[in-house]
Amino acid sequence: MAGKVYGIDFGTSTIKIYRKHEGVILDEKNIIAIADRKKVIAAGNEAFEMYGKAPANINVTYPVKNGVIADLANMLELLNFMLHKINKKAGRFSTAEFIVATPSDITEVEKRAFFDLVASSHAKAKSIKIVEKPIADAIGAGLDVTNAKGVMVVDIGADTTEVSIMSLGGIVISKLIPVGGNRFDESIKSFVKKNYNLIIGEKTAELIKMKLAAALPMEEQSIKIYGRNVVTGLPTEVDISSSMVLDSIMEYIYTIIDAVKIILERTPPEISSDIIDSGIYITGGSSALPGLDKLIEKETDLKINICEDPTNTVVKGLGKIIEDRKLSTLAYTLKQTNFSGSL
Repeated sequence: MAGKVYGIDFGTSTIKIYRKHEGVILDEKNIIAIADRKKVIAAGNEAFEMYGKAPANINVTYPVKNGVIADLANMLELLNFMLHKINKKAGRFSTAEFIVATPSDITEVEKRAFFDLVASSHAKAKSIKIVEKPIADAIGAGLDVTNAKGVMVVDIGADTTEVSIMSLGGIVISKLIPVGGNRFDESIKSFVKKNYNLIIGEKTAELIKMKLAAALPMEEQSIKIYGRNVVTGLPTEVDISSSMVLDSIMEYIYTIIDAVKIILERTPPEISSDIIDSGIYITGGSSALPGLDKLIEKETDLKINICEDPTNTVVKGLGKIIEDRKLSTLAYTLKQTNFSGSL
């Protein structure tokens, strides 16, 4: 792949861009702040600072939901904003090639949305190729998916968890479920409201998760949090303990484990022997949950490998595919579609 080549990981929580020979050049929150007249106020980390604090005339939103583009117009605005941000020094965009990571267990129409997004942007895309996200994930984790040995990767992200079996450069079986770090946050919010009559924001729920959440009972800890009392309507302070947080998220942890078991049950016997040998690889931002590896190991009786730098395995995988000619065949072009009719 000669000339300018970019790899883009449109995560639910973050957007990451890799540029050939330069590495990861953008890693920001995938969120945008739009005013009433469709004017972009901020995007990325700056917009995240406004989340939950903006006045009614400013809409702060995540355009990607459950791993797919939910708001194409705002995602296009956000992508253009980021592209101009990384190309300030270069001035106008010259033609470039793009490789985009997409979940595997989504429809062709949803995959097409990623393709059309880049094609409609200010990027002047010379070519646009797609890489299945589990493939990029495995490559970024240092695994070889091009040979006949089967590999199992569980990517626990912000909105989704994707469980995949790969072999010979392709997906053998994959399952995408709408459970991730954000679902843990929502569960913590609901738990605090139910047990303390306290309404807290998403950032506070995320803070509780970061400080106290675990997949197994740990040494008891607690933190003070602030919110609005449902009864009095006044700001209130309460103590939240780690055992309460565990109770609130355990249901969703087992939903992830059940998805892993379902994929293992459907895995061809020859690949099952490979997975027994190498174990399961866990990636994604939510994989850092303390005790998660031990719980999955206990439930599956398989070796669990938590990947190094799990939040960046997909974008690193895109980088390796861009830089290594031998891996370039893992990226493919979607068939052209006539949009004058229905998809």
